[in-house]
Amino acid sequence: VAELARFAEANADWLRIYQLPAYAPDLNPTEGVWSLMRRSMANFVVTDLTTLVRIVKRKLKKIQYRPHLIDGCLAQTGLIIEETTVTT
Repeated sequence: VAELARFAEANADWLRIYQLPAYAPDLNPTEGVWSLMRRSMANFVVTDLTTLVRIVKRKLKKIQYRPHLIDGCLAQTGLIIEETTVTT
């Protein structure tokens, strides 16, 4: 822990550290994706594992091709992705 603190202090000009709670589903965009999955699969009856896998893959592919849904899951957390350039 002390070594990590020293590293963080030595690199404070480019390194940002955010203390997050141990479990914070509201800060995890993946939770939003699973929420979309659960809603879209609410009325399916699955008789075997193969069918379940096929349905999950199909639903994830639909989400993948709708970037606004993924962006919405990220926006719901209040977090943003910042593009940065590293100069050496």
